[in-house]
Amino acid sequence: MNTEEPFWSDVSDEEISRERKKAKELKQSAWWKQKRQAGICHYCGKKFPVEELTMDHLIPLVRGGKSIKSNLVPACKDCNNKKKHKLPFELS
Repeated sequence: MNTEEPFWSDVSDEEISRERKKAKELKQSAWWKQKRQAGICHYCGKKFPVEELTMDHLIPLVRGGKSIKSNLVPACKDCNNKKKHKLPFELS
């Protein structure tokens, strides 16, 4: 049973592709390496080995989010998978 609320996205596949490319470039930056260095998931607050953290967009790309520093946080894989296309305040 799907309990997620559906939403409409008017973001084009091309725009999402561009933003994913920007995110990939930011993953290689000193800024991102420093941001995830503490090993803390933005959502659950638990500590993880750095290599187990993923880059998450607070505002998902399909909902108009951008790959900019203020929209990117480290997240454990479990929290990132639970969040999917939700906004942080939509998490239960």
